[in-house]
Amino acid sequence: MDAEAAKTYASVMMAEPPTDLSSAEEAHLEHVFGEVWTRPGLTRRERRFVTLSCVCGETVPEKVNAHMYAALASGDVTVEEMGEYVLHFAVYLGWPKASQAEGGYRMGAMRLAQERGEELKPWPVLSPNDLGPTDPEERLRKGEQCFLDINLQPAPARDSPYFQAGIINYVFGHMWQRPNLGLKERRLATIPCVGISRAVMPMHSHVGSALGSGDISKSEMDEVIAQYTAYTSPAWGAQLQAIAEEEWARVQAENASK
Repeated sequence: MDAEAAKTYASVMMAEPPTDLSSAEEAHLEHVFGEVWTRPGLTRRERRFVTLSCVCGETVPEKVNAHMYAALASGDVTVEEMGEYVLHFAVYLGWPKASQAEGGYRMGAMRLAQERGEELKPWPVLSPNDLGPTDPEERLRKGEQCFLDINLQPAPARDSPYFQAGIINYVFGHMWQRPNLGLKERRLATIPCVGISRAVMPMHSHVGSALGSGDISKSEMDEVIAQYTAYTSPAWGAQLQAIAEEEWARVQAENASK
């Protein structure tokens, strides 16, 4: 690995670059750390959330653990933010995969505390007050408003368990409204998740709403996709980029007609 790529690897991964690499592995790491992580347009912290979704979606324990530790050790992501990230990830790529992510960030936090000579305290038990409104109708109303705010279109009807109990009550009635993780970070985490899911409708929905809301600019979206491509595949990246171009054209056309 060349010197600049190795330097970036060390600062991103909080570890020395690997040795004994094949020529293909070395070329890949030089591309990822020599070209992608050093691009302008997104901060290192913002690239973390895109990358975490990719590696947690891949579910290779060594990669999950390494990136969880690096995000915490660098100070780019706090323990509280990581806990919220894992819950968000669970909704968009599945609870079994999130179980591995949960273990990875707990291991990373404990490793970091040991390295710093800090006391390993028990994880605090969370208060029921963190779970939002207890009145079902209030929760559903807030979920419908949050759905509109995030997706820029009205919430679906309450006519199935999936929509009423899942989407309106939990995903938007609670999860998107939780503290300790900002809206932009949630967007950055969600977009690679829906890409990895291979579900075209959610890709259009989340890419389009991120662009339409202005939470993520078109140039930032291009960087999100470049980061996503580096950790998935060129074919997956090309599909997400094509969707982004289509959604950006729609957003521009709608703005021009106002």
